[in-house]
Amino acid sequence: MATAAIFSSLRRRRSPSLEAFLAPVDFTDVKLVQTLVLLSTELVSCFSGKSLFFQRKNSRSLVRKIEIFVVLLEYLRDSGAGSALSSTTIVCLKELYLLMYRSKILLDYCVQSSKLWLLLQNHSISGHFHDLNQEISTLLDVFPLDDVDLSEDVREQIDLMQSQSRRRRLFIDEDEEALRLRLFSFLDEFENGRIPSLEELRLFFVEGLGIKDATSCITEIEFLEEQIVCHEGDIEPTASVLNGFVAIARYCRFLLYGFGENEVELQIGNQKRRRKGLIAHEIAETFITIPKDFFCPILLDLMRDPVIISTGQTYDRSSISRWMEEGHCTCPKTGQMLMNTRLVPNRALRNLIRLCPSKAAIEANRATATLLINQLANGSQSAKTVAARGTRLLAKTGRENRAFIAEAGAIPYLCELLSSTNSVAQENSVTAILNLSIYDKNKSRIMDESGCLGSIIEVLRLGLTTEARENAAATLFSLSAVHDNKKRIADEEGAVEALAGLLTVGTPRGKKDAVTALFNLSTHTENCVRMIEAGAIAALVGALGNEGVAEEAAGALALIVRQPIGAKAVGGEEMAVAGLIGMMRCGTPRGKENAVAALLELCRSGGQAATEKVLKAPALAGLLQSLLFTGTKRARRKAASLARVFQRFENYPLHFGGLGAGYAFAGNSAANRDPSFVSEVSVPVSISVSVL
Repeated sequence: MATAAIFSSLRRRRSPSLEAFLAPVDFTDVKLVQTLVLLSTELVSCFSGKSLFFQRKNSRSLVRKIEIFVVLLEYLRDSGAGSALSSTTIVCLKELYLLMYRSKILLDYCVQSSKLWLLLQNHSISGHFHDLNQEISTLLDVFPLDDVDLSEDVREQIDLMQSQSRRRRLFIDEDEEALRLRLFSFLDEFENGRIPSLEELRLFFVEGLGIKDATSCITEIEFLEEQIVCHEGDIEPTASVLNGFVAIARYCRFLLYGFGENEVELQIGNQKRRRKGLIAHEIAETFITIPKDFFCPILLDLMRDPVIISTGQTYDRSSISRWMEEGHCTCPKTGQMLMNTRLVPNRALRNLIRLCPSKAAIEANRATATLLINQLANGSQSAKTVAARGTRLLAKTGRENRAFIAEAGAIPYLCELLSSTNSVAQENSVTAILNLSIYDKNKSRIMDESGCLGSIIEVLRLGLTTEARENAAATLFSLSAVHDNKKRIADEEGAVEALAGLLTVGTPRGKKDAVTALFNLSTHTENCVRMIEAGAIAALVGALGNEGVAEEAAGALALIVRQPIGAKAVGGEEMAVAGLIGMMRCGTPRGKENAVAALLELCRSGGQAATEKVLKAPALAGLLQSLLFTGTKRARRKAASLARVFQRFENYPLHFGGLGAGYAFAGNSAANRDPSFVSEVSVPVSISVSVL
């Protein structure tokens, strides 16, 4: 626990908390000396023969001081002096314990950190070494050496260390500082539109940093990305600057280290390890370089003009305006009814967003895209696989990245790889297309590419990995956000069948991707017959019993049953009414809304037989009454409308025992079907698209 606290504090340039340095106050004099001997000896053993790439002089100086402390401590232990120490000596030894522990943490940090990160933190880490030296000097000034009967040799070494510590000044290695400044000069060059030459970058990364291969370069990139996430904005250099360095390192990874087969093998190994569970880790990496709050919940892209709506949620102005213009009257994220259509600029968030990405990052990423697409077009099969993965990662974030990757012609080459017999190539290519599809203009590029939609569906049906099939479903969900695409996708052979199959037997994430795609398709009225023929109704009804996808399944059914043919198909499913009733009893507030809406539309469109089937459902009266008093505003309105349907039904008193007055109490004047019903089906629009 203490280790984590100190390590975190060093990374964040904050002073460690007091509890991170609790001294062993309960130790006896002898035990304290023995513990210090073990700790100091361990430090010397671990670091005396280890030459760090950076901070060599500072680390060697610190280790040499620890070696002298080992001599002192061993003398105290072996001479028996440690059993009769003065109170002042004990206090000093406890302080030494803390210094030893902090030294271990700092040295470990230098060993475990990446070279680029150590270079960027050169001044800060040098300052930490200097602080330790100053504290050692202070400790020696107050240590009662005269109270301890030291041998002449030990006393001489301690006096020498004390003298050196007093004279020691902050040391920043000139060669390391020159490298740090050179790194920043690369940033300036990209910022000004000049791409450094291959030789300049080779001298810096290969000769200067000793990064000899692609694997080492990838490790450097991942470490920098981790710092951006872990520090949550409290970082120096800023996240925007670090994003620029990540982009430069990614460019060099391909320019300097190529697209060799070794990395393909590494990817296969990584893929096998990933299959041990869901790819939640990669989903979490979706926004690894940009905070997730900077992304619009509708577009899943970086917001340009963030605005706040009446529910308190923030969206990009263009996307929420279009949402409202299409007749929607609910919050896309929460499903709440909008009190008004006022859009309030979120200036604080907009100012933060403007910090990233930097122009240098954009230019470096553009240069990287050129390298990747060249390999996708002309490289060997293994090189194409590596390039597909690089494209996938580059397209994870940023409208600019997705735009210029597609503009440079990546989509046709990625589509070709969808039919690859290499599982890694197929998975990376379909995921790259998914990431590109988040950018609205790319949706039409993907749909217009000859054979691309069919290839995506083929991966959904027969993909070589679970992840590939799931990401193909997510791609269809993303593409179906455009209304005109919904009919084209549903009409494509095997699309709806494959989505229904994934919803039935897929993993939790696969089911989520499938149900949201089916929901989008169900919003197009002309898709109803196709969804019935493809078995989507049965899959959606079956999903009502799955907590993870029940809300979306009920929402899709509520749209389908608005048409008589859809109501007939849903009514013919034995478990449909029971499943919706179950959601009204145990579902989430949004799920209850969708369930009661589906039952209402089933009665309206399904005729007397469907109404009677719903009417005879056990416990419906009590559930409706509960919704009238405890449900959301929309749920209460739908429950009241459903109660009025039963009031008009000739057998109503037989089944509901005169509870009609209670239902009517919470009703409203909107007795007829609301023409904006589609916009009221409460399903979050960004429920499962995951940029990977």
